[in-house]
Amino acid sequence: MSDLLLDINLQYSPDDYFDGEWQVANRVLNQNDPFSPLAQADEFVLAPGKLETRATATSPGQTGYWQVMRDEMLNRPYLNFELPNEATRALVTRLRRSADGLHSQLNLYFASGMELQLNRAN
Repeated sequence: MSDLLLDINLQYSPDDYFDGEWQVANRVLNQNDPFSPLAQADEFVLAPGKLETRATATSPGQTGYWQVMRDEMLNRPYLNFELPNEATRALVTRLRRSADGLHSQLNLYFASGMELQLNRAN
């Protein structure tokens, strides 16, 4: 990703900034089950209310639901994920976008300790 990315203030970021097709650029599993659907996913497709994970040929993708939740005190965004075999939430720790909005980077920290860095290019 060669475009300059700017940090977005997460307290005021619109929820639709999370929509789109995201590719996993980096993953740290920590205590997460390495065979869980979210840990195996190579891509996340986030459409309003609908989640689709895509994985390698050896591990099928799954379809489920997601939503943005915000804590009451600081208005920090969390993403809730619900798949047939897994339900969890992740704190959005960083969101970066290019000035034209065509490139984005999203960092998520899951309750299990898993960390994902996702990239999107429209």
